[in-house]
Amino acid sequence: MSSSDNDLISKPSRSRTRTEDIRLQLADEIVKGELVPGTQLDEMGLAARFGVSRTPIREALRQLEASGLVEQKPHCGAFVAKLSPERLDEMFIVMAELEALCAGLAAVNMSADERRELEAILADLAGVMRQGDPQRYHELNEAFHNAIYAGSHNAYLAELTLATRLRLAPFRRAQFRTLGRLAKSQAEHTTIVETIARGDRAGAAELMRTHIDTVKISFDTYVEQQG
Repeated sequence: MSSSDNDLISKPSRSRTRTEDIRLQLADEIVKGELVPGTQLDEMGLAARFGVSRTPIREALRQLEASGLVEQKPHCGAFVAKLSPERLDEMFIVMAELEALCAGLAAVNMSADERRELEAILADLAGVMRQGDPQRYHELNEAFHNAIYAGSHNAYLAELTLATRLRLAPFRRAQFRTLGRLAKSQAEHTTIVETIARGDRAGAAELMRTHIDTVKISFDTYVEQQG
């Protein structure tokens, strides 16, 4: 994989911009149902609410549109998108298959250095899990999955998988707030890393597929708890 591909799926920074803070806040409110589908997201009103100019609001809305949570209507503005449960199910099914393919290829293609990097991220995740920090765990979780995408040594597959992951990021992030999910996710990650280290392509693919299926179940549980 080229250096530009590695840049595409690089490890996230600890620091967050004001735009990202706003995006995460709005994403949470949409996922929780506090901002219902069809709600207009007025740039001026949001700028006043967050105490910023319209520029970071506009960028946050653009990013939310890219993830499918917001719909921009010409001459009308931004609105909370109407994402049906069926559509979300379809997206998670595709996500599971893409990530399974990445994990399977990583099991046979990862270099020794790449495996050590994956194990280092897993160790970092364990520390954050013990601290009980869902947001930081989500950030490192992205780095964990990115390392597996890169380890597949298939740039096109990595790009497709990352694009789908970005669409589902708010939902994947929310599931970490389900009671006990951090510890369960860590256990799932550990078995995936062990299977990749053994070079077990079929086993790694199946474990990753099950892991993503569990993410969807955990997100559904989170939504039910919010209700």
